[in-house]
Amino acid sequence: MSQLAHASREALSEGGALASRLEAFVPREAQQRLTGAIADAFDSRDALIAEAGTGTGKTFAYLVPALLSGLKTIISTGTRALQDQLYHRDLPRVREALGVGLKSALLKGRANYLCRYRLEQAKGEPRLIGSFTTRDQVDQFQRIIAWAGRTQFGDMAELAALPDDSPLLPMVTSTTDNCLGTECPFWEECFVVQARQRAQAADVVVVNHHLLLADLALKQEGFGEILPGAQAFVIDEAHQLPELAANFFGESFGMRPLQELARDCLAECKDVAGALATLQDPVQRLEQALRELRLAMEGLPTRGTRERALGKREVAETFGSVLNVLGELSIAVVDMAESSLGMDACAARAQELSARLARWLGEDEPIPGFDDEPVAADAGDVFWYELTPRGFRCQRTPLDVSTPLRQHREQSRAAWVFTSATLAVGGRFDHYAERLGLDDPTTLLQASPFDWPHQALCYLPPSLPDPASREYGSAMIAAVRPVLEASQGRAFLLFASHRALREAADALRGGPWPLFVQGEMPRATLLQRFRESGNGVLLGAASFREGVDVAGDALSVVVVDKLPFAAPDDPVFEARLEAIRRQGGNPFRDEQLPQAVIALKQGVGRLIRTERDRGVLVLCDPRLLGKSYGKLFLESLPPFTRTRQLDDVQGFFAPESLPLTPGAGP
Repeated sequence: MSQLAHASREALSEGGALASRLEAFVPREAQQRLTGAIADAFDSRDALIAEAGTGTGKTFAYLVPALLSGLKTIISTGTRALQDQLYHRDLPRVREALGVGLKSALLKGRANYLCRYRLEQAKGEPRLIGSFTTRDQVDQFQRIIAWAGRTQFGDMAELAALPDDSPLLPMVTSTTDNCLGTECPFWEECFVVQARQRAQAADVVVVNHHLLLADLALKQEGFGEILPGAQAFVIDEAHQLPELAANFFGESFGMRPLQELARDCLAECKDVAGALATLQDPVQRLEQALRELRLAMEGLPTRGTRERALGKREVAETFGSVLNVLGELSIAVVDMAESSLGMDACAARAQELSARLARWLGEDEPIPGFDDEPVAADAGDVFWYELTPRGFRCQRTPLDVSTPLRQHREQSRAAWVFTSATLAVGGRFDHYAERLGLDDPTTLLQASPFDWPHQALCYLPPSLPDPASREYGSAMIAAVRPVLEASQGRAFLLFASHRALREAADALRGGPWPLFVQGEMPRATLLQRFRESGNGVLLGAASFREGVDVAGDALSVVVVDKLPFAAPDDPVFEARLEAIRRQGGNPFRDEQLPQAVIALKQGVGRLIRTERDRGVLVLCDPRLLGKSYGKLFLESLPPFTRTRQLDDVQGFFAPESLPLTPGAGP
């Protein structure tokens, strides 16, 4: 054991720094084993994959060695919300308890910071302000202006009332495409530059996966100056990394960035004589072509391959129209590039978007207004699209990201710690390690310290039909209803498809519990009202399997309708399976099964969040006991007491219920 490992374990032990100085801190042997392994990885600059079950306390387990080591450490979390929680709540508490004076910094992607230049442009553009569709948007814009005069850090998260998908955000924040860089008149006051400078000077920098991967993929999010000096990386919620990396090492464009380009071209015209007369026509024709393209894509599946989209004649033709008009706009803006900094930035964006669109369409010809030849796509790339209610996104995604991830890791010569509650499949890390390009890494499987046999019960309802049968949905609800009656609501029902979710919602409406259905209100509002109800039943799909933390009596039942195998029509997943097949592998065993196991573990993790929680997990899918692979799912879950008897569930929730007998059930 290294000296750092010994010091880290001691800090988290009984009588240690955290127990002495943090109220309600409870020493856990599991946490001490985890922090020791992380400290050893720091000390040897090694790679570690560590699964830490719910309740291990992994945040403190990696913060302690990060602070005690003195190494410049980058900590990356799954979401901006977790990033804020880590930086504003957890990190200060541990730093104070340890009595270390290391500097820390919070760094987000530039789209999270107010851009003073773009705010000034928006304030001076009547056409833009006239595009606001509601009085609420007008009021929000005025609040942004008022806040801009007093904010110290310019973090848009300070405006709690501003929705994450607000159309105002791209109007007052920058991207790498529209940032003017050192030529910006507000460069000295730039919030992104200031955040970057704080990160350069800090010992511990908290980022999120999107920012980390954007830098690794050379997307120039403004983090490039920080990474070369880092000596240790901690990747929390690391199960998300392979899928996110595939997107970042690819390339995308969409309707919204093209619309923003058109809007910004006109906004820059006020500073250039004669520009409006030249650009107004191609801008209007681009906006019209985009509307026609989105209309032509109606009727296509929500997600599909490029070939599926272009196989529809109207779609192929309107994509061609967008490319042609974008080329014309690009030529016109390039001719004006020297007239203003903003116009120069628009010219670069128009060229880049033209190139991306041409690559996605498979065009081999040079692009109008673009001097370089199109970059050839890799044979392992998948080209696909995704529709949104008012737009679309087109993506080029590499099937294998293990090589670039391995190269970045080796070049860094740093320690890399990958940790999550859901990384192992059947007690092994082979699947995850392979996707990250990790050859024979050090691993740690640290089970949850909760008393699962006594705190929780796993109910597998008997006599349910095959999940593919037409009557499965109604039979599943019939099996779950008495569980909800016994628990008096207080349940999450997690569905493998939105169709099954809607059918269940129809069947459960009018019941004795408040019903909260994904899609009927914003996610944050849905969760808040569920918590406040005290006896609600929430119906959600895949996005509710993780990142949802409801401790206490408000959530006492988690129902999983089917094993969460990925949809076979997902274009990237389908291509990955075909690649495995071509290489002589078994797509089901090598990809579909391990991915489904990890997804199930994420959903199950919603049930027990503290030592005091009690709850019932209902796994409805009869394949768990009827198929040979069902054993792998059950072996990957915590050690529940299992039963097929409804009486046991009712007894669990009875007021006079006694602790469960470990080992009962099949």
